[in-house]
Amino acid sequence: MKFQFAHNNFNVCDLDRSLAFYREALGLEEVRRITPEDGSFIIVFLGDGVTSHQLELTWLRDWDRPYALGDNEFHLALQVDDMEKAHQKHQEMGCICFENEKMGIYFIHDPDNYWIEIIPAR
Repeated sequence: MKFQFAHNNFNVCDLDRSLAFYREALGLEEVRRITPEDGSFIIVFLGDGVTSHQLELTWLRDWDRPYALGDNEFHLALQVDDMEKAHQKHQEMGCICFENEKMGIYFIHDPDNYWIEIIPAR
């Protein structure tokens, strides 16, 4: 028996805003969408165009408050081929929330305050 990663899920309050953020900040594009007839939720899968791993964004129509993320110790990590250029872009976007210069990494946050770790390609 062998398991493989398929996707991670983040629930979001404003789907359009989140889609725009992930497109601009990380270059992720919509791969597929699930929208039931009753409109109670929308699920959008985003991909990087390189790996098969996807980020699932779930919007719930009846959710009326920000998501409680606790201590926000969980996160998604993406590696980038040009760390300096990525850092500059994220700095301009104002979404860097934590930097660890000693480790050579930093974190950005999305509109719902989920953290995404940015690491250099190794």
